[in-house]
Amino acid sequence: MSKHALKTLCIGILLSVLFISARTTVSQNPTKTSQLEQPAEVVDAYAVCREFQHLLAENLDFDRAYEATFVKDVSRRRAIAISDGEFGNQKFEELDSDLLIKAYKLRMQLFYLMLPLASPDDTEVSLFFPSEIKAILKREPAVGKEEFQIYVQQLEQDVAKFRGHLDRLADKYPTVAERVSSFKAEAMSAKFGPPVDHIVKPQNEYFGRGQMEKGDPYYEIEGYRVANEDGKMRIVGLRFFTRLF
Repeated sequence: MSKHALKTLCIGILLSVLFISARTTVSQNPTKTSQLEQPAEVVDAYAVCREFQHLLAENLDFDRAYEATFVKDVSRRRAIAISDGEFGNQKFEELDSDLLIKAYKLRMQLFYLMLPLASPDDTEVSLFFPSEIKAILKREPAVGKEEFQIYVQQLEQDVAKFRGHLDRLADKYPTVAERVSSFKAEAMSAKFGPPVDHIVKPQNEYFGRGQMEKGDPYYEIEGYRVANEDGKMRIVGLRFFTRLF
């Protein structure tokens, strides 16, 4: 298994933990819940995280969940792609925003399609990750305007190939079907209830490459970053995609 593939699988484990933890954030103390009222903005921030996971759970379609819950401003979407896309040492000023955003969504789609296959046992590794799938995991973003365009075209094919691979595995092997079903169930069951023991306060530290300006308020919620955009709470980052290696 390549270093990049190992990283991906570790991220899968981390995300699986995230889905589970999200289900348990609501206190079991109904009295305390009724005594603490979070600001409407906080409630909406948690709700948009829940909406993202519920939409994703339906068919593992990242693009659909992204369009419904992420910020709409193109410059901020571009900043998310540059900050979180892990595209290497690109000359980003040469790259078109639409292409960068598309690349980010495809990368994220590939990640989410891989998550149900995270942590295979010794007998499953070769089945889940045959040579042609390993090649996808090893593929690195090419540097240069034309090279990056070709990379994105290839990435689009890779996503389609991996989805087909996952679908075939699920059709043929009940254990894989169960993995996919369990992953979707975890995402769908995420409640994302605000805490009941304290009022959630916004943060205002600068982060990323333009998602937020210094001093602008945002919320950190179970690995999501959420901010107000034109009166609506929207996602501005997925912090749990950390650099593990």
